[in-house]
Amino acid sequence: MNEGYVKSFSRANITTIEFFHPQSNSLPARILEELAKEIHSAGNDDETRVIVIRSGGDRTFCAGASFDELMAIKNHQQGLDFFSGFAHIINAMRKCPQFIIARVQGKCVGGGVGIVAAADYAIAMESAEIRLSELALGIGPFVVGPAVERKIGLSAFSQLAIDASLWRNADWARRRGLYAELHNTIEAMDESVERIARNLSHYSHQAMAELKKTFWKGTEDWDKLLIERAAISGKLILSDHSKKAIQGFKARKSN
Repeated sequence: MNEGYVKSFSRANITTIEFFHPQSNSLPARILEELAKEIHSAGNDDETRVIVIRSGGDRTFCAGASFDELMAIKNHQQGLDFFSGFAHIINAMRKCPQFIIARVQGKCVGGGVGIVAAADYAIAMESAEIRLSELALGIGPFVVGPAVERKIGLSAFSQLAIDASLWRNADWARRRGLYAELHNTIEAMDESVERIARNLSHYSHQAMAELKKTFWKGTEDWDKLLIERAAISGKLILSDHSKKAIQGFKARKSN
């Protein structure tokens, strides 16, 4: 529990994948790797008709990349390896034949926004603000960018990427297509997640798989593209500017 977890369980053709980390559901390399593996496994499960991705706790959905691991990156290869973890998750979500529902119970930062954008349907709380803070860290939302841009458009994505310190509220995200629904209570959100997951679990697996292919048409080069983007972040994170920026973020969070 102290180091976080990824776990999954299946019921009535619905596979739920949950991740958790005690630091606001941040994503160290181990969690990234396990999350990608669980998504890939669920995608290959003939009994699974729909996938739900959620995080533990009742506040932050995902705080993005682990600051501790960003600080520990010492060379370009380590940087490439770390940021490739986000690429593997997005590509696993993109390629699995089942629709993926994201349950977003709270704030969503950086790579967490990318995960929500890569979901096929996102149901969120009204408190689920979003922010792409990467530019403030001396890097940029290079890996998650294609997924976010695909979901909300270039203009909205560029606004998030450029104003890296500003929180956008959940209604802003809903109006631009990141969230499909907003709810004012956890109970209402969970009822909606359960409703749509249950409905999808009874639909034709083949029809849903074909429909998902049409939704994701034009992303066939992402296996290569997202790794190339990871290499950019992996290089930039080595700069003194990035190290100082991350130290500053950590200091403010600890106060």
